[in-house]
Amino acid sequence: MNWRSLIAVLSMVGMVTLMVTKVLPAVMAVLIAAVVMVLGGCVNRRQPYRAIGWQSVVLIAAMIPMSTALSITGGAELIAQKLVSTFGSVGPTALLAGAFVLTAGFSQVLSNTATTVLMAPIVLQAAVVSDISPYPMLMMVAVGASAAFLTPISSTTNLMVMTPGGYRFTDYAKVGFPLILLFLTVSLILVPIIWPL
Repeated sequence: MNWRSLIAVLSMVGMVTLMVTKVLPAVMAVLIAAVVMVLGGCVNRRQPYRAIGWQSVVLIAAMIPMSTALSITGGAELIAQKLVSTFGSVGPTALLAGAFVLTAGFSQVLSNTATTVLMAPIVLQAAVVSDISPYPMLMMVAVGASAAFLTPISSTTNLMVMTPGGYRFTDYAKVGFPLILLFLTVSLILVPIIWPL
């Protein structure tokens, strides 16, 4: 092991330790580790910039004002009322399922972060309109946004294995659809138990 490897390992261990102990926010811990690796010669100064997924940064940056605009203009309320009128009349469990399905649908074409930023104000408004707790609704958004299994474009990890694995677009749906149904079923059982409606 050379000295650069040692710096990289110690930086990673330090970063994880700072994150787990919550001495610093995760963003600060990651930035400190990155600076140490650059200053320690583990990576050159250009590599970190090339590694940044600027498309994701721009997408998330654009989704935050969109989410704010949805809240301010009443768009979130309009979508929430449609969500409640479609699913809420059946009952709160159906509303949870509707929140999951809508969120999981968006997560197939958007990143999970962008999907969460978009859906959070909508489900919060739906919870207010339905007079139920927002906590189970938001958890369904968190789980639904993580259920990006149907397409390779929604998740970097899905895209990374597509070419080496020789997978086609339809291969993701074959595995992804049953996984999404499993996520939905388990969430509909556990979420109302942990966070009562």
